Amino acid sequence: MNGGPENAAAAGRLNSKKRVKALGTTIGAVYTALVYAIIYLPIGVLVAFSFNRSKINAVWQGFTLDWYRALFHDRLILEAAKNTLIIGITATIISTMIGTLAAVGMYRYHFRGKSVLDSLLYIPIVIPEVVLGISLLALFAIFKVRLGLNTLILSHITFCIPFVVVTVKARLAGFDRNMEEAAMDLGASQWQTFVKVTLPLIMPGVAAGALLAFTLSIDDVIISFFVAGPGSTTLPLKIYAMVKQGVTPAVNALSTIMLLLTFIVTIAAEGLRSRAN
Repeated sequence: MNGGPENAAAAGRLNSKKRVKALGTTIGAVYTALVYAIIYLPIGVLVAFSFNRSKINAVWQGFTLDWYRALFHDRLILEAAKNTLIIGITATIISTMIGTLAAVGMYRYHFRGKSVLDSLLYIPIVIPEVVLGISLLALFAIFKVRLGLNTLILSHITFCIPFVVVTVKARLAGFDRNMEEAAMDLGASQWQTFVKVTLPLIMPGVAAGALLAFTLSIDDVIISFFVAGPGSTTLPLKIYAMVKQGVTPAVNALSTIMLLLTFIVTIAAEGLRSRAN
């Protein structure tokens, strides 16, 4: 009989802990929902109004695909899309090659000043894009390089390389060098070892770095704004120019296409990066 009050007290404490835990779970769920709402509600509004029949974003007048059809018949937008893909693909290929070789070299070889050189690779990541854009513009002006697709490609390569290096180095961090040594012991040259042993093992990191570089390239506005010349407008710059005249469903439609492309590439890059890590 003496156990009755003790059991009741224990049950009360247990129920209290359950209520506190349930309250904490509820608060956490509400907080998470609010965070996601803050992040994705503006994007949802943009996508929704890209299908709006009205030319005014504030008024919904029905569903239509006319704005998307108009985009694919706009010569200037198609030209900007072509430039974006040319710059993005070229910058991705070159920055991936340079970044991969740099990451492998920094990982494999030890030399004086390596830590300084390693730190310098991260500078384009941490400095403001405005500063990098002005620096590149000044460099092109010094060497009297005409602004255009070439300067855009060179600039995009410059800021994409560090991201490739970081991604590939993450893959190399778990790399077993004994496999390289075993291959060379069996008679393989350094080049054969790299191509047949090292590269296949770090390929997930290389692919993730390439996708990340492509995403950064096709989304860039600030650096492209400084180094673009006549006839070298990209889609982000085109969107920026259109927004100056007002946010219309056409702007929303073009932004939605860019968003979808970026989302697909980013998901693929994150999947490969997770696999690499």
